[in-house]
Amino acid sequence: MGTPNNPTPSPTQPVGTAGPHDGVIPAGSGASAGATAGNPGGAAGGQDPRDASMGELFKRLSQDTSQLVKLELQLAKAEMTEKAAPMKAGAGMLGGAALVGLLAAGALTAFLIALLDTFMATWLAALVVTIVYAAIAGFLALKGRDRIQQATPPVPEQTIETVKEDVEWAKTRGTSATR
Repeated sequence: MGTPNNPTPSPTQPVGTAGPHDGVIPAGSGASAGATAGNPGGAAGGQDPRDASMGELFKRLSQDTSQLVKLELQLAKAEMTEKAAPMKAGAGMLGGAALVGLLAAGALTAFLIALLDTFMATWLAALVVTIVYAAIAGFLALKGRDRIQQATPPVPEQTIETVKEDVEWAKTRGTSATR
């Protein structure tokens, strides 16, 4: 999202959802119609927020905070959906590859047992092939587990950053409002 020094919203920021750190009241936040960057939360009649009662100020704060949380949740959802889309396509392809690979493994197993049957009993040939497959499966399982543990979890990084910005903004606004 934009900042006071850079008011341009990010490409993933929904239109009309400027955050408090942009100096603009979010669309539909429940703030008065006359709110502007210079007069956040000001009434349409030009009422200065310093003249508003504590009840009105807390009401505005509650509405704006609620709207901000909703927008952050929407951003997190959009970000996670965007990150999950390539995973769905890849998972479908892996499923298809696994099925065809299973068919190939069955054919290979039959071939290996038939080949070893020329040198030993059929049951012994099947046992040898089974042991080799079990060793390969164990090796792949251990390597796969290690790779999964090293993978970065898909977290909504942009949302985390904007929430941190929102907290900092709220801290600075709270400090300046008490002056």
